[in-house]
Amino acid sequence: MSENKFDLSDRLEDFAATIILLYDKKPLSYAGDYLAKQLIRSSCSSALNYGEVLGAGTDKDKINKLRICLKELRECHRNLNIQTKAKLFSNENLTPLKDENEQLIRIMVTRIKNIKQT
Repeated sequence: MSENKFDLSDRLEDFAATIILLYDKKPLSYAGDYLAKQLIRSSCSSALNYGEVLGAGTDKDKINKLRICLKELRECHRNLNIQTKAKLFSNENLTPLKDENEQLIRIMVTRIKNIKQT
């Protein structure tokens, strides 16, 4: 993950890249393949949509785009939980991803609240 823990763009990109690297080798089951592809899509979507946040013109537009990022991160959260419960990957591999995912969700929620308060 990124050394500069304060650059949200980098953290989102690093989160997506880490997932891509983890799933570089095709999972051996239908479920593993399905969940891996969906996790890659949702993690990349959160990073790509955050780029849209940075270019948003109004606070309302920023909030809407941040909500999309949050939705995708929450999807990642559910996906990682399912993979953990199904034992598709070891906890050693998934725990750091789950931790970063939870931190990113909290950051997005805080950003949305802060914009609403201004």
